[in-house]
Amino acid sequence: MISKSPLKIAIASGKGGTGKTLLSTNLAAYLSEFEPTLLVDLDVEEPNDALFVNAPLLSTINQHKMIPVWNEQECILCGKCARVCKFHAVVRLGKTISVFNQLCHSCYACSELCPTNALPMQTHKMGETRFFEKGNLSFIESRLVVGEEQAVPLINKTHSIAQQKYNHIKTHLLDCPPGTSCPVVAATKDAHYVILVTEPTPFGLNDLALAVETMRQLGKDFGVVINREGHGNSSVKEYCQREQIPVIASIPFQREIAELYSTGQLVYSTIPAVRQALEQIALVIKEKGAAR
Repeated sequence: MISKSPLKIAIASGKGGTGKTLLSTNLAAYLSEFEPTLLVDLDVEEPNDALFVNAPLLSTINQHKMIPVWNEQECILCGKCARVCKFHAVVRLGKTISVFNQLCHSCYACSELCPTNALPMQTHKMGETRFFEKGNLSFIESRLVVGEEQAVPLINKTHSIAQQKYNHIKTHLLDCPPGTSCPVVAATKDAHYVILVTEPTPFGLNDLALAVETMRQLGKDFGVVINREGHGNSSVKEYCQREQIPVIASIPFQREIAELYSTGQLVYSTIPAVRQALEQIALVIKEKGAAR
């Protein structure tokens, strides 16, 4: 009998500050009480799950991408490299070819099409991936080098590591970057189900609508978790009802949650309402896994 690949649950939000990390870390710790669970921090520009997981660091590896390096002696200044680069990472300026590392997508087009091999590809460090483990909870975090602009290549490498190294773990939780841009698309591309975290405020509703539109464009199955329920208004619930989007759980607006979170503590073991919300989410995850 062929075993199933891991169930991948992405946790995303239309904007930062809605409680995505709160949910990701507490849900991972809760699920690990019952079975091995993998948490992957894909917010590579500002990863912070490690502040709450509080697990021992096992190892760190550097992550690289390939970029072209101009060889002036071999170059005939035909300009073909600049014309073929749709990201404008290679530019001819007079008698010089300039390569902008931050814009390069490592597609190899300039290097492969250069008639004199004047743009060989070389490794360029873009970030690092760190590995943690605590009981049944495995955790990996990737972090961009300061000044590196391309998050997607590092997100894709982190996906590959999770698939290759942790394929035996049945549930993978993916803590995604906030927003609706390319990093979010890359982070959620392989997810079987997406949990959108929002808050009951006008800003929360606006960015939830953008996230919903993005998930629909990607053809993803998704549901909503409302954080800070009781604060703000009912516009988010009304929107979900109109759009027939399931609200799978709500986390109440409580000062104690904010106090514990601000000190880097997990809250589900102390706040009964949070544990109840996680139990509801776990049931949805179980249903999604059974339906595959």
